[in-house]
Amino acid sequence: MKTDYDIAPDAFDLDTASMEDVRVHEDRLWQDDGWTARVVKNEDGDGWAVAMYQDGESEPALVGPWTMGRDKVNPKPLDHAAFQTLVKTAREVLRRHEQQRRAQLHREVTVSMADDTVTVALDIIPDEDSPHAILTAVDALGDELARMQVAPDFKLSRSAAASWIESGFQRF
Repeated sequence: MKTDYDIAPDAFDLDTASMEDVRVHEDRLWQDDGWTARVVKNEDGDGWAVAMYQDGESEPALVGPWTMGRDKVNPKPLDHAAFQTLVKTAREVLRRHEQQRRAQLHREVTVSMADDTVTVALDIIPDEDSPHAILTAVDALGDELARMQVAPDFKLSRSAAASWIESGFQRF
């Protein structure tokens, strides 16, 4: 994740393997509940930033500007409320990234046939050595009717799904 605040992953010497159950509550460093918030000087020398790391991760889940303190020179100290807000925001960012990734790798269409509704799903497996996709047909009760491997660039549409169903799930 590239931001205006260039923060090197090793800049904080975070020992992620031993961070379980660590609780640090300092003005510029807060570690609790599997998260670390660190307030750092902006690389450009203009203000402060906060980076949120989930334990075990080398890249921050969230990086953003941080509020100046009353003296207009130093950052506002971290506190419990700010940390909880940052954790909530970082979790939301990760959740949205996961949703976006799932949307890129999963497609689904529903086809109404004479006496049944069949859902056909395409799940792309972005394997470096052998990328492929799995096409799966499931009936209205959730029972799998067919499964086959297809090319990762297979275009799933209602008409393609209907043709596959009508052919008795024959290979394309």
